[in-house]
Amino acid sequence: MVDNSVDRPAGGALSSVLPEGAVRNRRNRDHIKDLRSTPVASGASLSGPDSFGRSRPGDDRPTDCDRHPGVGTSVGPTQKRASAVFPLDALPEARTPVTSSPTQTPSPSMPIVPADQPARLDALETAVRARSDLIPAVGIVLGSGLGGLADDLEDTVTIPFAELPGWPAATAPGHVGRLLLGRLGGTPVVMLQGRFHVYEGNDPGLVVQPVLLFRRLGAGVVVLTNAAGGVDPAYGPGTLMVIADHLNLTGRTPLLGPNADAIGARFQDLTDAWSPRLRTALQAAGAAEGVELAEGVYAGLLGPQYETPAEVRMLRTLGADAVGMSTVLECIAARWAGLEVCGVSLVTNAGAGYSGQPLTHEEVLAAGAEAGPRLARVIRRFVSGLG
Repeated sequence: MVDNSVDRPAGGALSSVLPEGAVRNRRNRDHIKDLRSTPVASGASLSGPDSFGRSRPGDDRPTDCDRHPGVGTSVGPTQKRASAVFPLDALPEARTPVTSSPTQTPSPSMPIVPADQPARLDALETAVRARSDLIPAVGIVLGSGLGGLADDLEDTVTIPFAELPGWPAATAPGHVGRLLLGRLGGTPVVMLQGRFHVYEGNDPGLVVQPVLLFRRLGAGVVVLTNAAGGVDPAYGPGTLMVIADHLNLTGRTPLLGPNADAIGARFQDLTDAWSPRLRTALQAAGAAEGVELAEGVYAGLLGPQYETPAEVRMLRTLGADAVGMSTVLECIAARWAGLEVCGVSLVTNAGAGYSGQPLTHEEVLAAGAEAGPRLARVIRRFVSGLG
């Protein structure tokens, strides 16, 4: 398209192209001519607005607004020049959806909607079954500093995350990044030694795939553990807190997008997301082992930064007793898939502003090393009681 009213060149030949995003209105539209000899896009000869909202020949609608400013602007020596009329026609990759096979290793940040999960779980199940035919009764996720429970497994089959289709290696300190199958006190279990976090750049759909895989492999119960900061001042470092409820403050959900009805219903009731039956069983296991267990509400945030003192006070006002950077999305997905869920938070440090000391991940790992054996005893007893 050429604007005769702008930069008219000498010699008669018109060469100034009206830039994409320039304002077009009734006053100057009659001076704009279409110099194409053939249409440049399907439907270009039709009257009415095109798919970008621009007027085609014969369309009398006003068009006095900016549209797509900057589209078609060169950003480097290899950038294709887009048509000023239909700028994306010269850039087919701009309108081509990004897809990947579930057997490939996509970017961990690539969105995985619920409808994508069945095919990805098929590939994961096939990879696991090539190593083990164990049918687990319980799935266990081990959080920061709590991986020592894996040493108690018998007849263990170990699969690094990176050897499972679509899974990246774990990057969080204290997370080994392995899927384990074996027996804990005689009970068949599947265990995640480490986990994926959104703060690592992972999509929520990837973060929850391990618990969905637990269900696919046969588990009916999942135990989620984590390291957390104490929001209730009474819960000091070393406190083991059975999770009674949670606050999902991540702003994310693994259920966003087209649903997979074969896994679960779109709308999930989370009234008893954290099973009262299993919470009672955990408390009984703790009493039998002489390990005191508190109970409270876990708040899940994105991280990776720790909370400010003001945020800790806000969380306390909202009713949280502990805060961390995981677990809540896994619980949502587990309930969606029909798993019965329980969990324990290891409080590794007082919340920001309580102690007057800066927070570090080293103290998280140190607290895990101290309290991990106590939690391991409780979970062993709990799993045996389920059997």
